[in-house]
Amino acid sequence: MEDYRGHPGINKLGNVVCSRIRLEMESPLVLDFGTIQGNGSLVTDTFPVPIPKGDYMVCRHLTLGPAGSELTSTESSGEHEGHTGGTGEHTHTIPIPEKMRSISPGDRVLVAWVQNEAVVIDIILKS
Repeated sequence: MEDYRGHPGINKLGNVVCSRIRLEMESPLVLDFGTIQGNGSLVTDTFPVPIPKGDYMVCRHLTLGPAGSELTSTESSGEHEGHTGGTGEHTHTIPIPEKMRSISPGDRVLVAWVQNEAVVIDIILKS
């Protein structure tokens, strides 16, 4: 390529800028924001066509259930404070906290694109 009007520095800068633009255009979007729709579909900010529920992936921790439902339970045996009779055997239910609930319609979410697959990483909250 010929120097631009006798200025080799301008030509070199132009080539660097062109190659950087080409690289940026070739690298796909990795992270995106999206919204869970009423029917469970996902609409991302850069791909406004709804992705039906079941056609996108969700990280495991976003599938635990609604807030307040049972996450797990513990069984205790033996005597300890608060129990005056019987064997002391009992169960404690541990509910899912609000911050660990499953995704719901209206949630803003962080989406990672893995090739052509959308993966919901987490729920995004205002600061």
